[in-house]
Amino acid sequence: MQEVTAGQVGLTIGLALVSAVGFLLLRCQGKGRPFGPAGRRLAVTIIVLTGLVSASVALVGGIVLDEYLSTLLGAVAPSGLWFSQVRAGEAERRTLGKEMATFWLVSLLARLDQAMAEDQRGWCERRLDDSWTVHELSLAAIRYHERVCDRLTPEERRKERVHARLEAIERRLDVAALIEDGASRSKAVAALGGSRHTKQARYERYLNDLTRLHGILRHDAESDLLRLLASAYRAGHRSLPVYVPPSRSRTVTEPVRPHP
Repeated sequence: MQEVTAGQVGLTIGLALVSAVGFLLLRCQGKGRPFGPAGRRLAVTIIVLTGLVSASVALVGGIVLDEYLSTLLGAVAPSGLWFSQVRAGEAERRTLGKEMATFWLVSLLARLDQAMAEDQRGWCERRLDDSWTVHELSLAAIRYHERVCDRLTPEERRKERVHARLEAIERRLDVAALIEDGASRSKAVAALGGSRHTKQARYERYLNDLTRLHGILRHDAESDLLRLLASAYRAGHRSLPVYVPPSRSRTVTEPVRPHP
């Protein structure tokens, strides 16, 4: 049996914590931001608990193993964070012992996923404004689409369907704009039939209530815009500025003239 030194304890714990951070970031890549406002405490908790558990196992092993081998074990052990991502597809391999040993980690990771989704939703919603007109919403979608395309690779753009989402937004808002301008029912019917994005039974059900149809079309367009923004968030483009319509930006920047 070997004596565990204070230096070995510090090094093992340090490596385990650093490894836990790295594997957590690797696990969350493309899923969200683990250190966002809602998930920060959970992420730190997962890192500390995983690092300490891994380091403890390694240090206990250090009593019977080589000093350097046990330290290496402490650095590699947090890889369980990464492998837990694929556990869902391995239900047939689970055992009661494995479930009991990893329940705390799986539970915390599930809560972290929910927190990351909450952060993503809040980030996206802050880039929409309920007071925008249909025209301003369309301009915002075009601007955000340009920014997202600049950030994503061609393969990522195809995967996220960013062009299809913009087309769906524009076609729905085209019909909503017609209704806003007082178009007749027959014109609304013709406009709905002009695109696969609007030629849907759920829209046709509201042709006798164009005001309701307008609201549904706008809601669906906003939902698609939120999905488009989520693509930018997951790609790490979180510095994307909030769109300000040209007319409103002039209002904001125009200096206040003193009264004579």
